[in-house]
Amino acid sequence: MRINKRGATTGVRAVVLVLHGGQEVSKTPATVRYPAYWRMVPFARDLSRVPGLAVWQLCNTYRGWNAPDLDPVHDARHALDEIRGTYPDVPVALVGHSMGGRVALRVADDPQVAGVCALAPWTPAGEPVTQLAGRTVLIAHGDRDRTTDPALSYTYAERAKEVTDRVARFDVRGETHALLFRYREWTRLVRRFTLGVLGAVPLDQDIADALGKPLPDGLRVPV
Repeated sequence: MRINKRGATTGVRAVVLVLHGGQEVSKTPATVRYPAYWRMVPFARDLSRVPGLAVWQLCNTYRGWNAPDLDPVHDARHALDEIRGTYPDVPVALVGHSMGGRVALRVADDPQVAGVCALAPWTPAGEPVTQLAGRTVLIAHGDRDRTTDPALSYTYAERAKEVTDRVARFDVRGETHALLFRYREWTRLVRRFTLGVLGAVPLDQDIADALGKPLPDGLRVPV
């Protein structure tokens, strides 16, 4: 695994860990040339411009989820351990796409994690939610995604609501899995949520409203 670090290195008040997508099974090494990694570079670059924010973008050891090994989960936990050693006691936000969204949700129980932003996450039936207790969670999914099922991320969000009441889910209209058609909206949504959950700015009002809405309204917010 490799971590590319951007943004603040001194006076760090918060950290964002950015996690890329992958495949269900693959022991092919992931590299910074891997398209799934590059898909997350614009998010990392955008957030790195925020004063006091360190942005760490993880490049996994392998491209696959690789059950039962769960290689990217181990990589993410290793990165969180490194963050703790470098910046103890600062809040951390996780931003992940596809498999990276699944990883972000899995490792949300790390004590420094304040919130998770999962973009088009891979959330198969039975995916655990208990680790989300006490966390703020935003899920956003394109309604034309044919790679990861938006219906499954909705079901996951419903179950997550039983663990933490701070769950919102946004439907990104006309978007596919690649996050390309409405990339400006994706970038703005990630920035608004991340900075708010880390306390850098007040939480965006639209996101705060979604977090406060009862089912199903707070899980079907159109973008």
